Amino acid sequence: MTEPRTSAGGRLFLVATPIGNLEDVTLRALRVLSEVSVIACEDTRQTRKLLDHHGVARPLVSYHEHNERERARELVERMEAGETVALVSDAGMPLVSDPGRALVNLCIERGIPVTPIPGPSAFVAALATSGLAAEEFLFVGFLPARTGERSRKLRELAGERRTMIFYEAPHRLAATLRDALAILGDRRAVVARELTKIHEEFRRGTLSELAEFYAHSEPRGEITLLVGAPETSAAALAPERAAGSLAERVAELERQGQDRKSALKQAAREFGVPKREAYRRLLAGRSTRPQ
Repeated sequence: MTEPRTSAGGRLFLVATPIGNLEDVTLRALRVLSEVSVIACEDTRQTRKLLDHHGVARPLVSYHEHNERERARELVERMEAGETVALVSDAGMPLVSDPGRALVNLCIERGIPVTPIPGPSAFVAALATSGLAAEEFLFVGFLPARTGERSRKLRELAGERRTMIFYEAPHRLAATLRDALAILGDRRAVVARELTKIHEEFRRGTLSELAEFYAHSEPRGEITLLVGAPETSAAALAPERAAGSLAERVAELERQGQDRKSALKQAAREFGVPKREAYRRLLAGRSTRPQ
């Protein structure tokens, strides 16, 4: 069964666009972009480069985080009148760390069909090339810019055993690597930079090695950071070692102002063990210390 042409009625198309190399666009995406009534995009200048490269001439309208709600209503009204709309981001798939949710939800609410046009994705390309486990992974997107909020988010992820994928701004990469090392431990990691572009680069190592490198070399361009699972989980350590590490983390959290109950709960989550087991280890560790 062939796909209906875009002139069949009001419809929203979510069109993936290249993450760097302008040749990384599907034939279907180009056809849809050439047929829709209007293309909604984050930056009209960026999208115009892609369209000009492929000889596509369609009207553009801005759609970004600052005008999303108002523009979503306008676009839905146009689709209800029978027009078709393509939503694109500056790079990759719309809605993945980019605006678009308000428009999609409003279309769903109004019964307007939403059709994905899949294509390039930076985090998928980075994961496949990283060398880290790709069977299961967690895409986090951008971490908070503020240090305290970023650290809190990383602590929430400390017990994660899947490969984690983040987007990061170049000027924050060094700080993020330092925080990740302090909170997650010295895991294997990869910094993927400028994917599909002329200066594409993969730098692999441990978090400590990458933190040291980027402390003296601020990168340029788009950054994808991948952090692997811990080589040895706390649960696999000898009981006395695990108890000691757990006790150290509880003490650290108490010094930061948490009460004993909250500190134990957070430490248990970070070590990936039930709270009751964490309490047992804590008591066992104390009982084995020399008097």
